[in-house]
Amino acid sequence: MSSANFENVLYETRGLGAWITVNRPAKLNALNRRTVEEIAAAAERAIEDDAVRVLVLTGAGDKAFVAGADIGEMSELNAVRAQLFSQFLQTSLDRLERSRKPVIAAINGFALGGGCELAMACHLRLASTSARFGQPEVNLGLIPGAGGTQRLQRLVGRGRALQLILDGEMIDAARAYEIGLVNQVVAPEELHDAVTGYVDVLAGKSPIALTRALDAVISGGEISQTEAMRLEAGLFGLCFATEDMKEGTRAFLEKRKASFSGR
Repeated sequence: MSSANFENVLYETRGLGAWITVNRPAKLNALNRRTVEEIAAAAERAIEDDAVRVLVLTGAGDKAFVAGADIGEMSELNAVRAQLFSQFLQTSLDRLERSRKPVIAAINGFALGGGCELAMACHLRLASTSARFGQPEVNLGLIPGAGGTQRLQRLVGRGRALQLILDGEMIDAARAYEIGLVNQVVAPEELHDAVTGYVDVLAGKSPIALTRALDAVISGGEISQTEAMRLEAGLFGLCFATEDMKEGTRAFLEKRKASFSGR
């Protein structure tokens, strides 16, 4: 186990997982520019570390994953600076979504506004039963600005996305699971173990296969189905040039657990 701290983010490696914890509990882990920059830097550190196979993003304390953007900082923006800030947020979350390693959000409380948008940029979302989700920007005379209008409708469908964005109401974890916003819901005291277990599951897969699966789904979702099929076929073919594919097929035929090297 190793760790390294930023100002607003904690970074720790545990086995094959890197845990990135937003650490502003007094502000319910609200996102300001510095915090977003540190999340991006921590994620980049994990992605470049060959010993890390899975990233986990969570919030400090038991009240909030990320309760939203830092309203005090945002209130000082004018229209031009707000647009630039939105673009900064979108770029930062896009990099997280395009990570070549799986990213899991461990959602332990409020995931509102920018917090919900941050969770949606992760590949998988595991939530505590105490988690609450929403895009309440309309209550401030705003709209989501970190990709929420786009990722939410892709996850839950346009009708449900519009309802959450237009009425600005919160939903609980059970409803979030029902509409497909989260992948799994567990009791608060079980969240850490559930996420750790899922890290272990993903860490046992071929890193190359995971990377190419992420590319096929994320990049393929942005182009036509015909183009996406060509992308899938190309990535499928590339897998056959890897040692991991040979090991995986040998292990299957020999009825044993595969040991993937990432080559």
